[in-house]
Formats: sequence, C-alpha cells, structure tokens
Amino acid sequence: MWDSEVTGRRGSEPAPYASIAGYERFQLLKGRVRRAALLVGTVFLGWYFVYVGLSAFARDFMARPVFGHVNVALLLGVLQVLSTFTLAWAYVAYARRRLDPLAGELR
Repeated sequence: MWDSEVTGRRGSEPAPYASIAGYERFQLLKGRVRRAALLVGTVFLGWYFVYVGLSAFARDFMARPVFGHVNVALLLGVLQVLSTFTLAWAYVAYARRRLDPLAGELR
C-alpha cells in the first residue's frame, strides 16, 4: 500500500479512510468501483470513438438515408445520446445493488 494512501499528502495526518483501508470489505468495494468505472468508461469511449471514426472516414455510409431525411449519422447520433443515459442508468442500478450495501457496512 502506498504511504500517501494511508497518511495523506503531508505525511503526518491520516487520510479520511486510513482506518478502514486494510479491511477486506473496503478492498472489495474499491475493486468493484474501479472495475465498474473502467467498464462504463471503456464502453462509452469505445462507442464514441466508433461514431467519430465513422463520421471522419465513412462519410458515404453516414450520409446514407435510413428513412425520409434521416440518415445513418443522425440515427447513430441519437443512439449515442440514448446510450449515454442507458450507461448512466446501468451504473446507478449496479451501484445501488452492489456498491451501496458494501458502503453501508463500512459506515
């Protein structure tokens, strides 16, 4: 464990969570938060970069009409916004089910 995690920045005063940093339940909570954030961030950024890449390098595909005046780019843009809300909802549901109970135990 890093010294700064336990003692804080100045080295003399303990960090707010120093007393529980070694608890197994705290380590479990920290790992779950880290994995969830990594997964959500990876999915979000991956989907975003696919959209940007298609916009930059597949202009003909993105300009293809789907119905009426709605093309693939507009449809994928709307899906981008909807997927952001879906990922946020999924993270909140996961946090309520798997993270909040652990955090409650540690209080």
